[in-house]
Amino acid sequence: MSPRQANFSPYVPRPATLVRKERLSDMVSLFAFEPDDGRSLAHKPGQFIMLSMYGVGEAPFSISSPPRRQSVEFEIAVRNIGTVTNALHELEVGQKVGVRGPHGTFFPVQVFMGKDTLFVAGGLGYIPLRSLLHYQLRHRDEFGRIIVLVGTRNPQERIFTDQIAELAARSDVEVYETVDVPDAGWKGNVGVITTLLPQIRSLQPDNTYVAMVGPPVMYKFVIADCQKMGIPAGNIYVSLERKMKCGLGKCGHCQINGVSACIDGPVFKYTEIQTLKEAV
Repeated sequence: MSPRQANFSPYVPRPATLVRKERLSDMVSLFAFEPDDGRSLAHKPGQFIMLSMYGVGEAPFSISSPPRRQSVEFEIAVRNIGTVTNALHELEVGQKVGVRGPHGTFFPVQVFMGKDTLFVAGGLGYIPLRSLLHYQLRHRDEFGRIIVLVGTRNPQERIFTDQIAELAARSDVEVYETVDVPDAGWKGNVGVITTLLPQIRSLQPDNTYVAMVGPPVMYKFVIADCQKMGIPAGNIYVSLERKMKCGLGKCGHCQINGVSACIDGPVFKYTEIQTLKEAV
C-alpha cells in the first residue's frame, strides 16, 4: 500500500518539512509545510491540525490554505505568543515538525454554493477564513457575492495586507476593512467590525450565509446585527477554537457545556450553539 493510500493513526504525528516561511506582521508569520510521506492532508476549509515541535510541545493551528488537488503543501499562520509558537518562529526552511490531523468540523462548502457569502474576520480570524475564501475564489462561478469584512486592533496588526489589497481590486469581491485604533497613516474606516455592516448595499438576507471567526467578544454583537439585517440564524456559521489540547475530544480542555470544540467543532452553525451559555 502506497503512502498516499495508507491509513494513519490520529494519535501519531506524521513528519512534515517546512518549505516556505513569510513574515506577515511583527508577531505573525506564515509557514508552508509538505508532509514527508507525500500524502495530502485532504482537509476541508475550517479544519485544524495539531503541530508538534520536537522536544518542545504540541499546539493546534488552523489550516489557512485551501484544499489543493495539485499539491500536498499546506499553510498555517501563527502569532508568536508562547513556547511552541516561539520555537515554530525560530524554525528554518528544511527543518521538521510533526502533524496530526486534519481535525474537526468545517465550513459546509456545498451549502454555500450558489449563495452569497459574508466573511467576518476579526483579529486573526482571517487566518482560518482564508481557506474557505480562497476555495471560493478558485471556484468563483459556483458562488454568489463574496463580501469580506476585516477588523483589527490597529494598522500594525493587519496581516495578509497584499492579498487583501488584491481582493479589494477585484470586481467580483467586496472588501471592507476597519481598525479600532488608527495611526497617522490610516485612511480607512475606524471602529469595531460591526460598523462595517451598514456599508453593505443591497444585501439579500435569505440568500446570504455568514462565515465568522474572531475573538469571542465579537460574536454576540455581529450575530445580533446580522439577525437585525434579516439573515436567518441557520445561515450563520462560527468557528470556536477553545483551549484545544488533544484534538480528539479526550482531554476535555475545549469543552463548552459538554460540547467538545475539537470534534463537535470548531465550526458550528449558530443554531447548534445559541443555547450554550459558554459558547458566545
